[in-house]
Amino acid sequence: MSRTRRRAAILGAAATSVVAGVALLPNWSAGAAVVDDPTVDARTKATFQRLADAVFTDRTEALVDGKRDKRGKPLTDGFSGDVKLSSKQDRAEDAALSSLDRRKERLAQLGEKYSKGSTTVTLDATSVKGRKAKVAVTETTTLTYEKVRGDEPKATGFQAHHELTFTADRHGDWQLTGIRDTDEGLAVNQTAKPSVAPMVATTGSTTPSAPKASTSYPGPANAKNFTASGLDYQAMAAYAKQYWSNYNPAYPNYNGQGAGGDCTNFVSQALKAGGWKHVPGYVYDYTRWFGNADIQSHSFVGVNEWSWFAQNSQRTTPLANVYQLDVGDVLQVDFDKDGSKDHTMIVTSRSRGVPYVTYHSTNTYSRSVASVVASYPTAAYYAYRT
Repeated sequence: MSRTRRRAAILGAAATSVVAGVALLPNWSAGAAVVDDPTVDARTKATFQRLADAVFTDRTEALVDGKRDKRGKPLTDGFSGDVKLSSKQDRAEDAALSSLDRRKERLAQLGEKYSKGSTTVTLDATSVKGRKAKVAVTETTTLTYEKVRGDEPKATGFQAHHELTFTADRHGDWQLTGIRDTDEGLAVNQTAKPSVAPMVATTGSTTPSAPKASTSYPGPANAKNFTASGLDYQAMAAYAKQYWSNYNPAYPNYNGQGAGGDCTNFVSQALKAGGWKHVPGYVYDYTRWFGNADIQSHSFVGVNEWSWFAQNSQRTTPLANVYQLDVGDVLQVDFDKDGSKDHTMIVTSRSRGVPYVTYHSTNTYSRSVASVVASYPTAAYYAYRT
């Protein structure tokens, strides 16, 4: 090869190397200047909050009769520029809204509709590390029941907690890239299966197994005798309605403590308010049941342990169908059908064959059993007459 040809070949290889090197650089190195680790000022925090409000309002309105049709497009479509949804999260929200549309259709088939909804979001905390911002928010939602049957409760509502992840691009603009529910429970407009960790005690005894309840609607007649047991079922319902969001300071709060949340602790308190008596003993013994500010048996606060105590003590009898539940009765759910129950709720009202439950984790009042079943149609359900 001549000197001239060899020099041309070297230059060509060098050019190829430069091109390859450029291809390996981040796409955002060219053009506008890169912003180093952007800060989050008060204005940006306010926009984070407004976008979170739009996300959860969109979800709520997907359940309201005719609301999405009138609006035409999601509220989140109005965000662009320095704070907006990422393309991936945008697709995730589209999927969530479609899922809620289907849930609304299933509820309508069961004779349940919502005439309006209201959602507000408060920003609780923001932490920034590099180009990631973690934003903790509290969602407060109310849905008004449309009078289909005529004597439904006025409304259902809940308070839910979420963690939103925002990621900054090369210009310092923020995109919402993830939403995580931080409650150990289930919200009315939630679309993902809850992440739950029920407390399960180790016991040497054989634990009684509760029979599963059917979710077919309507349920067969099984009227409750409200006087035979000597319990005050209205007092149970009144307690649950009083403390569904304002927790009773006379008991510990197990939300966020990795023991399955506060759901069973809350139901036990309501049962106690209606006349259930303590059975003192060893805290790990599921045949015992007691709870106060200082000490609680595992059967007082654990989902499965409560079921074992309730059956062993014969304080409850199983119901064949969830729609047979009445005021003061208890509903439990095993979301993944692995044999370990995940969530406990208490019935606080009933309207023409449909029970309404109130519970903690997520704090919720007067949610219809139809809504729970429509949200988690593949779960296993256990219904207890108290």
